[in-house]
Amino acid sequence: MNNYIVKPLGHMYMSDVTADDIRVALVPVSKKSEGMYNTVNMLFKCIFYSAERSQLLDYNPSAGISAKGGKPTKKKEALTDEQAKRLLETTKGLPPYVFIMIGLYSGLRREEILALQWDCVFLDAPTPYISVRRAWRTEHNRPVISSVLKTEAAKRDIPIPKCLVECLREAKATSISDYVIADSKGQPLSYSQFHRVWQYVVVRSTKERTYYKYVNGESIKYTVTPTLGGHQKNNPKIVYSLDFEVTPHQLRHTYITNLLYAGVDPKTVQYLAGHENSKTTMDIYAKVKYNKPEELSGVVNAAFNH
Repeated sequence: MNNYIVKPLGHMYMSDVTADDIRVALVPVSKKSEGMYNTVNMLFKCIFYSAERSQLLDYNPSAGISAKGGKPTKKKEALTDEQAKRLLETTKGLPPYVFIMIGLYSGLRREEILALQWDCVFLDAPTPYISVRRAWRTEHNRPVISSVLKTEAAKRDIPIPKCLVECLREAKATSISDYVIADSKGQPLSYSQFHRVWQYVVVRSTKERTYYKYVNGESIKYTVTPTLGGHQKNNPKIVYSLDFEVTPHQLRHTYITNLLYAGVDPKTVQYLAGHENSKTTMDIYAKVKYNKPEELSGVVNAAFNH
């Protein structure tokens, strides 16, 4: 039994490990995300539960370790109609515009948008739609396009509204690539390229920024808080027009939330979102979009106006 060593605990012999040793090992992970903590914690539990079942240990030191820890994931809210409108107005004519339109009006995941090719965009069909068949990922900052999707349910055909049809028609007319979103050479984007594309959104927000500059050889930290409607000092063409933060995933979040808010049944939303079950759809996305009487009046009256 003493031949069994647990490397993550500093090459300790399994029979010598105590609950306190595991807790100490989990301290650095507790400062990470809740998901990371749960993964590492489960790893330890699996090791010692397996050893106990195999009668390698008489005592399982992980039995009393709490399953809760790490920093809770910050909940992302859907964009309001006004925020979505302002985002589109801000990015019109800029590199992320088509990506944002696809996210807002088809609900594709980032990896699905960046892998989307024109052979899966059916603009001339009686009912225009996008067929999700590929996924994007990167390896050493190089794009890899695969037919292996996140789940089997991710393979779906999504009807697209008129505004997205028109946007994609314009994009296709000038495209030199098989990919809807591509670099200047017609190749799919790498991770760093996508990061630079999304910076067009970030630099136009009023999010507080921290900079460092050297004064007399010393690094000085200073913070800048842009004001809405103001211009970037080093590039006056950039206007701070977004007084809210937005991430690529929020585009999809907004799409799904809008479907639920419009009364689309959860099973249909589940299919359009590419979820394996409707519980995921409802637990994550079925949030209250508006909560003021003047905002909800139309919904309530429509429900009871027989």
